[in-house]
Parts: sequence; C-alpha cells; structure tokens
Amino acid sequence: MPMKMGWRWYGEGNDPVTLSDIKQIPGVTSIVWALHNKMPGEIWEIDEIQKVADQIHAYGFDMDVVESVNVHDDIKIGLPTRDQYIENYKQCIRNLSKFGVKVICYNFMPIFDWTRTDLFHPVGDGSTALFYEKDKIKGDYKAMAEYIMSFTEKYNMTFPGWEPERMAKLDELFKAYAPVTKEKLWENLKYFLEALMPTCHECDIKMAIHMDDPPWDIFGLPRLLVDEPSIDRFLKMVDDPYNCLTLCTGSLNANPNNNCAEIIRKHCDRIAFGHVRNIHHFPNGDFSEAAHRDCCGETGIIEVMRAYHDCGFEGYIRPDHGRQLWEEGPGNCRPGYGKYDRALGIQYMLGIWDLLDRLDEEKKG
Repeated sequence: MPMKMGWRWYGEGNDPVTLSDIKQIPGVTSIVWALHNKMPGEIWEIDEIQKVADQIHAYGFDMDVVESVNVHDDIKIGLPTRDQYIENYKQCIRNLSKFGVKVICYNFMPIFDWTRTDLFHPVGDGSTALFYEKDKIKGDYKAMAEYIMSFTEKYNMTFPGWEPERMAKLDELFKAYAPVTKEKLWENLKYFLEALMPTCHECDIKMAIHMDDPPWDIFGLPRLLVDEPSIDRFLKMVDDPYNCLTLCTGSLNANPNNNCAEIIRKHCDRIAFGHVRNIHHFPNGDFSEAAHRDCCGETGIIEVMRAYHDCGFEGYIRPDHGRQLWEEGPGNCRPGYGKYDRALGIQYMLGIWDLLDRLDEEKKG
C-alpha cells in the first residue's frame, strides 16, 4: 500500500488521545505532529524536536509530516521584517530534516486559521460536530473570536491558529492587514515560497499548503486557496515539485461547487498530504462536519479515495475532523479531534482502498 495513513496528535499532556491509543488503530503508520507551544516565527530547536521524536519512535511510528509550522503575520503582510522570519523558517526546515521529516503542512490565511461558529453542535444522533452558521459570520469578528477563545480559557485547550497571544491583538492585526489586498497576499505568498525552495531541495522537505477554511473571504480578509482555478494558479506561480498541496476535502467542499475528486486527479503529483473529511450542507449555506461514510455528507468520499487510488498516490493521508462521539465533549476532547470517529473514518477509508486493490487484482487475474 503506497499511501501512508497518519493521525494528528497534539502531544503528551496536550492531547487526551495517547500514542498507546493510536497504536491500536489498524493501518496507522505516521504521527502528524507539531511543537504546539511554539509561536509563529520562532525556531524549532533540535532538543525540542528530539523530545517528541523519542516519544513517537518509541511506539514504532514515523514522524514524516509536521502540521503545522505556522507562518508569521509579518510574512503574510509583507513587512520589511519578513526576511528575518523567513530565515527562521529555513532553520526550522533544516532542523526538521535531521529527523526524517518529509512534509510541512502550513497555511497562508490572514489572522484566523479556521472559522466555525459552534464547536460542539448537536448532529441529531447524540453526537456533536463542528458547525458553520453563515449568518453569524458577518462583521463582528470579536464575537466569533470570543466564542472560540472561551473554550481555550475554560478548558485550558489552545487551538492552532487561535493562540491567545495573537487573539489579544485582534484590532492591531486587522489594522495591519487592511492594506493587504488579495493580489498583495498572492505576491507575499510567492515571495515566501521562492525564498524557501532552495532550502526545501537541500533538505528534501516538501511545503504543502492547506486549503483556506472556509473557502471564501471572511470579515473582509482575503482567502486564496479556495477552488480549482486558485489551486492551478498557486502551483504554476511557483512551479516546483517541492511546492505542494495539503488537499483538504472538508475545506474545499464547504463550497459544494468544488469537486474534490477532480482536483485530486488533476494535481495528484503535487499533493504531498491529504486531509479527508466529509461535509453536510444545508440549503441556507450553513454546513456541518459529518461522519466519513460517503452517504453522511456531500463531499464524495468514495470518489475521493478512488481518485487517490487510481493516481497511485504515494503521499500521506489522515482522517480530518470527526464528530465527538459517546462520552466525548467539551473538556475531554479537542473539537473535531476525538478518538472514535477518526478511528472509524480510517477503517472506512482503508476499507475502500482494500476493495479497490482487490478489484485491480481481479482485473489482472
């Protein structure tokens, strides 16, 4: 099986799901990890990486994928100070290469890493899921941010992209981003990647950008990676095999007009990392995250897996956000990152893959 199945883990003392738990999920070979205590722009030091490496390797997993080495706002805004932060990023790449890392997932979203209006929304079967109510995302970014941050404070649970230190400066950040048009953001992304590519070649590490979540502008902030044309533009803009995608089906399919399977078939050679999750759409434009089973949403999970399989995908994949099941809830589960639904999602995806393998064998026979 060329495709490698991963699991996102937030680290000892920071994730209720343990490496021992993950070891019991058939098919998982990769731990998708990060140094979650590091702020954007800081260098990940060798001894810090070594500590996590020892934990991961003790259970027989690889640590080939990092999610995420976050990009400092000065790089996204295009300030003169960006060059120093880019140098810091290069040093992170060099340090990570000493531990066999092959892929760095990152995003280039202004201010907000991802946006939801309810982290534990009742699905109707007793489970809960991340939910997006579009009418709540109008002009009051503070109300939405305060809701997310209330979980951070109440349950001592920090979310990547929602660091309290950054959220405390929301007004300053919005003022700093005010001159950054969509075209300027594209230019700043190109500058960043062109500066990194020589180091990526030297270290054999691919930069894999995550789709914007959700895939449209919010609060007047531009979003770039939102559909097939923008993905085409991104890959042509820095046409390098080390400039790759983290193809997130959930982020893309929040817009039901995006056909994820078609995009996978078109750009499979530039997808280094795949996030697979399912979205259920409501007629008014709201959406909820759903179980991975194809019929539970409208993302087309079977066709997504078939596209990866047909293309001979040899990269890394992981189940993305799942529902919170059974006893999981606020205080004992990271929203979207519970144990049970992601484990079920892995078995569903591997079941599809195994069947496709068998069908191929029968054709050859």
